[in-house]
Amino acid sequence: MSADVRPIAASEFAEWLQALNTGFLRLDQVTQDDAAQRLANSDLTRIQGAFDTETGRCVASFRSFAQQLTVPGGAAVPSSAVTNVSVLATHRRQGLLTRMMVNELTAAKARGEVLSTLIAAEYPIYGRYGYGPATGVSEWEIDVPRTGLDPRRSAAADGGRIDLVDVEEVRKIGPELHERLCATTPGAVNRDTRWWSLATGLEEVSHRPYKPRFHAVYRTEAGEVAGLVAYTTDDHWTDAKLPQNTVQVKELIAVTPDAERALWHFLCSIDWVLKVRTGFRAPDDLVPQLLPDPRAARIVTASDFLWVRVLDVVRALGARTYAVPGVLVLEVTDELGPAAGRYRLDAGTAECTATEEPADLRLDVSALGSLYLGDESAVRLGALGRIVQERPGALALADAVFRTARRPWCPDVF
Repeated sequence: MSADVRPIAASEFAEWLQALNTGFLRLDQVTQDDAAQRLANSDLTRIQGAFDTETGRCVASFRSFAQQLTVPGGAAVPSSAVTNVSVLATHRRQGLLTRMMVNELTAAKARGEVLSTLIAAEYPIYGRYGYGPATGVSEWEIDVPRTGLDPRRSAAADGGRIDLVDVEEVRKIGPELHERLCATTPGAVNRDTRWWSLATGLEEVSHRPYKPRFHAVYRTEAGEVAGLVAYTTDDHWTDAKLPQNTVQVKELIAVTPDAERALWHFLCSIDWVLKVRTGFRAPDDLVPQLLPDPRAARIVTASDFLWVRVLDVVRALGARTYAVPGVLVLEVTDELGPAAGRYRLDAGTAECTATEEPADLRLDVSALGSLYLGDESAVRLGALGRIVQERPGALALADAVFRTARRPWCPDVF
């Protein structure tokens, strides 16, 4: 079997969506109304499909969109976010994903995007295209009675207050609060107006129906919004008619430790609630230690999350800041080409230039992606054979240069 890989036409969008559903093992049938709505919010120049040359059927899907990724130091770097990747089971192992990926990376570099990002459903696939896992996530389940919290005490004990708010209020305060979070959170990505419309039910799509949520906001003593949580609850009762409910956190963003503490304590003080599921948090999130008994929080998920692929090494390394000064010469290999070369990084001035100086470290572009946001250890990658040290002490210096005090975190699934 053979297939043509190409950008799709507007008239093929519904079929492309159906192929995507099939590839994701979803039996949902795409309606024309749904296709029209999603097409109105899609950039066809960034959507590819593979079409069987005999049947004409769409057998693979691929999409990207423009994104801003926060890097250490607070800069927002233009990236290409890859999503909706699927190949039908009948057409696997024919190089379709490779062809679509090469097209995308070439186009992203031409568009001036510095990075490419994705969230990998399967670990083994994307390393061969130069992506490396750059952030992780953890999820905790909190056993509320074990926390040691006194529900009679105010959750906002610092002079602030917590109020329940409606979705109209969330649309007003959420975007600005999220921008403040992004400015201090490497790994965070931007959200557009439509993101907030979908998250608050102003707009709805058939494949992701809106489910109402509770929303609570934390305000400081001066009245400034510093935290927001969205959550749902189940309705579980025992045979003896005793409520044993679980809160599922859908989103919790806080720009101060006081706000973060107050919101978690609030969630653990809601009547009838025995458990709180935190949703995906940074691996070094404060939540366990914000409880009098941290063992009340049990990890239920720990995984890699955001993957990063460097396209322009000079701009990428020049965009972030570094913990300590130092000079490193990196020889980057890249089978697909965009990042290949030798580069001199001066961490003291955050300047990166192409060079012919002898390399201190040799690494693949996927290892560079893992290092980029500060989550991975260069020494650890050296021990795994993913970085080769050519100058004694270079691995230790790279570890000190690239690592960040707090681990990067991407709050968004895309």
